[in-house]
Amino acid sequence: MDQQQQQAGVQRTVIRTLWVLLGMVGFTVALVPLYDVFCEITGLNGKTADSAQVISAQGVDDSREVRVQLVTRSGNGLPWRLVALDPVVTVHPGQISQVRFEFTNVGEQQSSGRAVPSVSPSAGARHFRKMECFCFEQQWLQPGESMQLPLVFQVDPDLPKDIRTLTLAYTLYPMDEVVALGGFRD
Repeated sequence: MDQQQQQAGVQRTVIRTLWVLLGMVGFTVALVPLYDVFCEITGLNGKTADSAQVISAQGVDDSREVRVQLVTRSGNGLPWRLVALDPVVTVHPGQISQVRFEFTNVGEQQSSGRAVPSVSPSAGARHFRKMECFCFEQQWLQPGESMQLPLVFQVDPDLPKDIRTLTLAYTLYPMDEVVALGGFRD
């Protein structure tokens, strides 16, 4: 093989590699929105709606109780503490319930963040309706500031009978990270 053929082969390899790299970057960029659409349609991964939902008008099912556990986590880069003031509540499907959460900025400067919810088991996500939630909007806190915010929700009476416990987990993210993950801009 002469040097010219060898150079042409190297050039083809470099061009093919660049096309593969561009395809991988494109796929990566499209993956987050596609995943969100998939989760919203199927209810998988516990994704819940990011806006207020209509309550079920089926009435309260007093014959059943569902335990709702509220879990909080802080993502990296946000010096906030989030605490569920009512960490466990027992509700009847169809009942409208309210719980409270406390946000505290333990950092030394004003910052903003957003709480991103998920519900498990994932089969219960589509049956957990939020009418009022701090997760719908970006929150701002001054250094050392605390605030309490409500979550008003309903567990749909159509929740499968074998699900007796739902876990609602909120993870706090800095607002710039939420936008980078395909989240919302205010």
